[in-house]
Amino acid sequence: MDLQRIANVIRGLAADGVQKANSGHPGAPLGLADVSAVLFFDFLKHNPANSKWPNRDRFVLSGGHASMLLYSLLHLSGYQVSVDDLKNFRQLGSNTPGHPEYGDTDGVETTTGPLGQGIANAVGMAIGERMAAARFNRPGLEVVDHYTYVLAGDGDLMEGVSSEASSLAGHLKLGKLIVIYDSNRITIEGSTDLAFTESVKDRYLAYGWQVLEVDGHSIPELQKAIAQAKENQEQPTLIIAHTQIAKGAPTKAGLAETHGSPLGAEEIAGLKGALGLPVDQDFYVPEELKDLPQKMKQRGQQFEAEWNELFERWAKENPQLAEQWNSWRSGTLPDLSDILTMFGPDVNIATRAASGQVLNAIAKKVPNLVGGSADLAPSNNSFLHGEGIVQAGDFSGRNFSFGVREHGMASILNGLALYGHFRVFGATFLVFSDYMRPSMRLAALMKLPVIYILTHDSVYVGEDGPTHQPVETTESLRLIPNLAVFRPADAEETAWSWVEAMKRKDGPSALVLTRQNLPLLKKPKGWDFTKGGYVIREEQEELAIVLVAAGSEVSLALQAAEEVEKPGLGVRVVSVPNRTLFLKQDEAYRRKVVPEDVPTLAIELGVSTGWYAINPGGKVEVYGLDRFGASGPGKQVAEHLGFSVGAIVERIKAIVK
Repeated sequence: MDLQRIANVIRGLAADGVQKANSGHPGAPLGLADVSAVLFFDFLKHNPANSKWPNRDRFVLSGGHASMLLYSLLHLSGYQVSVDDLKNFRQLGSNTPGHPEYGDTDGVETTTGPLGQGIANAVGMAIGERMAAARFNRPGLEVVDHYTYVLAGDGDLMEGVSSEASSLAGHLKLGKLIVIYDSNRITIEGSTDLAFTESVKDRYLAYGWQVLEVDGHSIPELQKAIAQAKENQEQPTLIIAHTQIAKGAPTKAGLAETHGSPLGAEEIAGLKGALGLPVDQDFYVPEELKDLPQKMKQRGQQFEAEWNELFERWAKENPQLAEQWNSWRSGTLPDLSDILTMFGPDVNIATRAASGQVLNAIAKKVPNLVGGSADLAPSNNSFLHGEGIVQAGDFSGRNFSFGVREHGMASILNGLALYGHFRVFGATFLVFSDYMRPSMRLAALMKLPVIYILTHDSVYVGEDGPTHQPVETTESLRLIPNLAVFRPADAEETAWSWVEAMKRKDGPSALVLTRQNLPLLKKPKGWDFTKGGYVIREEQEELAIVLVAAGSEVSLALQAAEEVEKPGLGVRVVSVPNRTLFLKQDEAYRRKVVPEDVPTLAIELGVSTGWYAINPGGKVEVYGLDRFGASGPGKQVAEHLGFSVGAIVERIKAIVK
């Protein structure tokens, strides 16, 4: 197979795609054409006829701006990416979007674009491979045995998320993770000398990685380095490939302007002429490569056929494991209904503590539920008791010690969720979800069922002060489309939140939990948590006002209602554990719960902005907190800021006077 010829054809396709779209990033595809040709057509174990084959090597393009490189590779490999798809690059409705989108394009393993995310996702995938191997492989029957490859650039290695994930990868000795670093020393602003002069080699050696260096345009050197990387099963490998951005462009090679601007017709003509490609033909694939996609599919089908034979022998000898394999991959859930009633009426605990009990109860029923905390497991109550900790050389555990690496944790969880087999959760304090937000957003975009345990949810955190007291954080999370945000009011709502989060298959969930104890609230007959909001207290007199609250403030609202209700003044209390879900219900249900023709007072110990939507068209006031907190005992801080039964009673009286 003429890999140099393939690399040059990739250069032509990538340059044409960006030029036709008049938008995109030609420099990286031209610079990485040799690397990717070697990787895809010489080393990668994959089946273009079945992009979801479980034992495929994973490939992640961390620098998602180089998407035209990936689409060219997928086209030439035989995936469902046609020449017409290449011609529709970056066009509305095409399957070749500006950055690779998981679920949009056959063969794309993860959504990349925000730099550093791809490397961290790949760490999660490599962990998934080791964990699945620890559970399913048997001597002579290794049904899980593959590599995770990454193409990354200078920008990826500058972002902190890649540093967090790479550090953990070295600690875990992920020997089947191979990152090829496109060291072209160019970023948008110019040379990396402007801001990035560290020794990447020494940094990764310090992480515990094997580091190799090659000429990124020498196919023999690349082949030797990848083979050497595969032989080292004790360390992840960073291959530093020294390349030239826009390699082959006659006047623009090596220039920063090629990062994000089309080359132009004249430059592309010069490029094609130098590469031996027809100058007058766009999206050209020579006759000798026309059958390349079919050959790659045949090779891939042979890979899978050999694995299927192995899998059948393994399944025959290990029927219970095979049943577990199928169940885990399909996402089948057992009956969790008994979880909903696990708390007695006298329970009085923080929802973070209730969450820990629920988590462990679910884990006993769902053996592929795994996760961990960013060094806060004792506070988050997020440890799976008796289940071991994932460590280098032993991936049989179910708990992760992510260290103080919130962003790395969230991105690694995305990779693990993408890998398959496992349901995943991660935990930290709510205020530190700001460090996780980019990865949480991508989980929502990719529809990954990651669960986030976010504790210490308000100024009741107390003595740690405003830095640790989330005021705007819950509201900011509610703004992320497809992220289900649950803020339960007691242990029972916490159990329901967990079960509903486990049922989700098309997006992540955040459980926002208290530090302080809360009583178990009395619910009316027929209450319905699944609609996001429900009447928890019916008015005893003619309805005069509706109190709407979430989390710990539901208890305050109930106490205030009891105190203020009198003949002719009825007070209804509505618990809204998931406001976004409640607002998606049909109007008839919402109006039944929160009538439009009576005043509504929404109560939450956080910014007030989003609560005005709870009764559109009606009179809404919000009892919120549009300032930072204060340092002191939690209850005292809350009362100082106006969150006491007495203060809420006074507000109610002012509204219904």
